[in-house]
Amino acid sequence: EVQLVESGGGLVQPGGSLRLSCAASGFTFSIAAMSWVRQAPGKGLEWVSRISSGGGITTYADSVKGRFTISRDSAKNTLYLQMRSLKPEDTAVYYCAKWEAPAYDYWGQGTQVTVSS
Repeated sequence: EVQLVESGGGLVQPGGSLRLSCAASGFTFSIAAMSWVRQAPGKGLEWVSRISSGGGITTYADSVKGRFTISRDSAKNTLYLQMRSLKPEDTAVYYCAKWEAPAYDYWGQGTQVTVSS
C-alpha cells in the first residue's frame, strides 16, 4: 500500500522558516519524481515544486523561487521542503504527491502551514 505522510507544518511568523517532510512507503521511492502542492484557504491547488527521481532536477513555482528548496533522501524514503522567508500568502495545506506520468497518482493527507504574526 502506497503511503505518503507529511509532517512539519505549524504556525510561524512572517520571515520565519519551516521544513516539511514527507515519509514515503509502499513503492520504490528512488525512481519516483515527487512534488509539493499546496492549497490556500478558499483557493484551488497550486503546484509548488518538483524534484526528479534522482534529485538532480528541481523546479519551482515563481511564487516560491529563491525561498523554498525541495530535496529528497532516498535512503530514508523521505521528501523535504525547506521554506524560508515565509509570507502570509504561503499559508496553505501542503501536500506531497507522487508523479506517475501523466498525472499524480498518490497524495498525502497534507500538513497545515500558517504564516501569521
